[in-house]
Amino acid sequence: MKLRQLMFVLPNLFTVSSIFCGFYSMTLSAGEATPSQLYQAALAIFFGIFFDGFDGRVARLTKTQSQFGVELDSLADVITFGAAPALLAYKWALAPLGFAGLFVGFMFAACGALRLARFNVIAQRSAHGGASRFFVGLPIPLAAGVLISLVIAHHGTDPNPLPESARVPVAVAVVFLSLLMVSTVRYRTFKDLRLTRTSAVIFAVILMVGIVVATQSHPSWVLAAYFMVYLVLGLGESVLLLRNHLVSKKAAAQAALLDDDDDDAEDDGIDDEEVL
Repeated sequence: MKLRQLMFVLPNLFTVSSIFCGFYSMTLSAGEATPSQLYQAALAIFFGIFFDGFDGRVARLTKTQSQFGVELDSLADVITFGAAPALLAYKWALAPLGFAGLFVGFMFAACGALRLARFNVIAQRSAHGGASRFFVGLPIPLAAGVLISLVIAHHGTDPNPLPESARVPVAVAVVFLSLLMVSTVRYRTFKDLRLTRTSAVIFAVILMVGIVVATQSHPSWVLAAYFMVYLVLGLGESVLLLRNHLVSKKAAAQAALLDDDDDDAEDDGIDDEEVL
């Protein structure tokens, strides 16, 4: 019995470790943080992503899923992937922009909290519908991952503070990530991923992309490249889905219009040859 109780604690330990990473990141970002401290803060959030990715898997593996764990995970995500990256982005790039920079940083944290609240509502509604193949909106750990990958990449190529000319583009990127989190853009969960020849080929291509980026630019850009690929993948799939939806909707409208014309012709006592 005691062993079973300890197994329930195990996945929550991963979640609490994620919270610690977020808290440690905020302590590094607070005050007059140096570029080296901001780099370490980004690494702390990266380790938080690692712990967050394993708490659910450990719970499913040990069959210790609980509503308590779900709620704790959401609270941990708000801290580690909402507040901590927002503070990091503010200290790294947004602070010189004044109130605008403060609002952009707050926008990231707020949109992350809204995205998590919506995710919890959707998860409760579909609790008996099986695992979904898509996330609605960019998941907050991946939005945080894009931000920290930029910090890590910049520090790897230039350990100096961020240039003034790059602050506005970073602010635009933060706003874009914030809007993606609360959007209806669908991103794959990869929960249905199986080891097949196709998946093996895709994995090999991803590895090759990382090798090319590392050799042609700098190894610190590999993480940013992977996050960007996932970002673009979701946008591309959503554009294709929207296009297919519009095409099918247009075809249905045309079919309905033809049916109405045929019905009008029959009601007026006009046969097909007269209509033609």
